[in-house]
Amino acid sequence: MSLRVAILISGGGSNMLALVRSMTGDHPARPVLVASNDPGAAGLARAAELGVPTAAVDHRPFRGDRAAFEAALSEKLDAARPDILCLAGFMRILTPGFVAGWEGRMLNIHPSLLPLYPGLDTHARALAAGDTEAGCTVHEVTAALDDGPLLGQARVPVVPDDTPADLAARVLTMEHRLYPAVLRRFASGDRSPVHLS
Repeated sequence: MSLRVAILISGGGSNMLALVRSMTGDHPARPVLVASNDPGAAGLARAAELGVPTAAVDHRPFRGDRAAFEAALSEKLDAARPDILCLAGFMRILTPGFVAGWEGRMLNIHPSLLPLYPGLDTHARALAAGDTEAGCTVHEVTAALDDGPLLGQARVPVVPDDTPADLAARVLTMEHRLYPAVLRRFASGDRSPVHLS
């Protein structure tokens, strides 16, 4: 029996698309919901085109009350009954209370080789530090931002004259390979890290 996967997005959902398209055939999981904090997120229409149910909970009416936003989001998630929750470009920081309810079942992808460069502007920070390689990480979500057990990393070289946009594009290509590989392994019950280069 396939595990049920919900995916949270905030924008175009390119990582969501990579995940959804990977969950076919003998995959141990299947997508049951794509939800967003932005009703206008382009990824919602893309998910619907692939036949995945969608939902939106606009975060703006809940400004200053993250718990109320998360309660509304949880109603949508509870209705879909997911076993695994994947964050794929979901740009809201979740409270420890919400995260605790998904302990060991929530994954996130981050565009750096964690523990390097948690938070934003990862590519510019890697270039400013003179790093010779960059990449992305899939990890279990904990209450600490961009922390938690590492489930996979993919590495790319930093090349001369790279801009943050150049590096971001190269890393994103690897994100689309890494996240599906990690989800397949994770849904099979294997939490050993995936390494790609």
